This record gives sequence, C-alpha cells and structure tokens, in this order.
Amino acid sequence: MLTESAKSENIQRRWLVVDAAGQPVGRLASRIASVLKGKHNPMYTTHADAGDFVVVINVDKLKFTGTKPETKFYYRHSGYPGGVRTDRAKDLLAQNPERVLEIAVKGMLPKTSLGRKMATKLKVYRGGTHPHTAQKPEPFTY
Repeated sequence: MLTESAKSENIQRRWLVVDAAGQPVGRLASRIASVLKGKHNPMYTTHADAGDFVVVINVDKLKFTGTKPETKFYYRHSGYPGGVRTDRAKDLLAQNPERVLEIAVKGMLPKTSLGRKMATKLKVYRGGTHPHTAQKPEPFTY
C-alpha cells in the first residue's frame, strides 16, 4: 500500500470565515496558521501548500490578555542606522488591527517561500463584511 502525497492539482481549497470579535490575538492566530498550513486536512503534507483560504472579519474587536497592551512592543527597522521604530500593542491595535493579526499569523508560518505563499491566503477586514461572498465562504468553528 502506498502513502498518498498531496499535490497542488489534487487539493481542493475551501474558503472559511472567522469572526475575531472578542478573541485573544495569539490563540486566534495559531488556529488560523494551522488552517493556512492545511493541518486540518487528511491530505496534509509538509512540502505542499494544502491549506484553505481564511477570511477574518471584525478584527477591530480583537483583544490582548493580561498586561500585553501596555508591555508588548512591535519593532520594525528602516535599514538605516538608528532606524528602529517601535509601536506599543494597544496603539497598533487601535490604528491598524489588521497588521497585528497578520504579524501574529506570519510568525507562526514557515519562514520559506512556501510560508509566504500560505500567508497570501489570509484576508483580514475590520468590519463585519468582506468582498469574498462570491467564493461562498463557510463559517469556521474551532
């Protein structure tokens, strides 16, 4: 008996909708990363992208637990000497909540070209609506 390996032409991708209202950032990100990798599929293979598309709505209602809003910082660098920019978690969550979830999910994906391909299947929106109704997304229950 041979073990079947997932190939990109054999994978049927679904569209899933996740409501982020009131969810902690890290727990939600780990579930989303698992779906983007395809670990919920029986055809999961480490070297192939077997994941589904994930549409996240109500990202503006995400929350941090504990003292993370005050003590967690997001860093980025311009590439020039002294070019470090820092943002406090509560400020970034207020200004750009989509970026907070994208950073959390990308950090849980592989740091390879396959991981970058998986990250493109994540669609994040602030409000309760999204433009992907034509794809007939199903609600995702975790």
